[in-house]
Amino acid sequence: MFEAIVYIKIMQNMLVIIGKISENEKRVEFGIDIHCTNCGKHVPGGLKAGEKYYQTKEFEIELEEFLKNYLCGICRDKKRRKILED
Repeated sequence: MFEAIVYIKIMQNMLVIIGKISENEKRVEFGIDIHCTNCGKHVPGGLKAGEKYYQTKEFEIELEEFLKNYLCGICRDKKRRKILED
C-alpha cells in the first residue's frame, strides 16, 4: 500500500518537457488535461516549456500534436510489443 502511494506521488510530480528550453532560460510549468488517445485514461502530471517558447504559434502546434497522439504507458507498451512481434 505504501509503495503505491509513493508511486502515485512521484507520478503526480512528473512533468513532460515540450518544445525548446535554453540552458539558462526560465521554465514555465502548467497543468493540462492529458488523456490517452487509445484508451482515454487520464494521465497524471503536467507540462513544462521554456518561457520564450511558451504560448507561441509553434508551441500551440506542438501541444496540439502532442495531445492528439499521446499514449499512456500501457497502450504505448502494447503498441511496441505488437511492432516487435510482427
